[in-house]
Amino acid sequence: MELFSTESKKIINDPINVNNPISLQVLGICSALAVTIRLDQAIIMTLAVLFVLTSSNVILSLIRNYIPARVRIVIMLSVIASLVSVVDELLKAYLYDMSKQLSVFVGLIITNCIIMGRAEAFALKNGPSKAFLDGVGNSMGYGLIIIIVSFFRELFGAGTITLPDGGAGYVLWSIPDSWYAAGYENIGLLVLSPGAFIILGLVIWFQREMAGVEEDA
Repeated sequence: MELFSTESKKIINDPINVNNPISLQVLGICSALAVTIRLDQAIIMTLAVLFVLTSSNVILSLIRNYIPARVRIVIMLSVIASLVSVVDELLKAYLYDMSKQLSVFVGLIITNCIIMGRAEAFALKNGPSKAFLDGVGNSMGYGLIIIIVSFFRELFGAGTITLPDGGAGYVLWSIPDSWYAAGYENIGLLVLSPGAFIILGLVIWFQREMAGVEEDA
């Protein structure tokens, strides 16, 4: 399958625009709420999901004809869990502070509905090239939402924008002290769970409006 064919573009673009796994399918909400306090956490989580989803899709697609139907869930979980273990060890080796911050949420990638869903619905029914593109598209769709949510939560909740740097995070920008002297205050609610629901809800509403999704009456 050609990388730039119409079909390839559709496989990648659909999960980003018209069938986003978070905003339109409402999958992966737990991690979208939990890891969006800071931008650097959201970026690392996106990269972790990208690696696990694309790799598991390709592996399961390659062995799909040899997997007995009655044990397919066990096989999928084994493949995904192995890849998550690789991610966890890499984070501990090279981004230890980030590993501590994300802690259990990296492990929960194993049960992420997006990854299990794409394995069942796509990887086991298509070739490895299509499975790879599907993994890339859904990872980008997932990452787009959590990065947007984390950007606004950190900026207006903590007054900073933090990027990963191998340590505790590199503060790319922070609200100037002159703003605070003039009366500006951080919105503390945004660093709490209710704030995550508010921002995520607004993002979901906006993307559904852009995609023209009609709610059931």
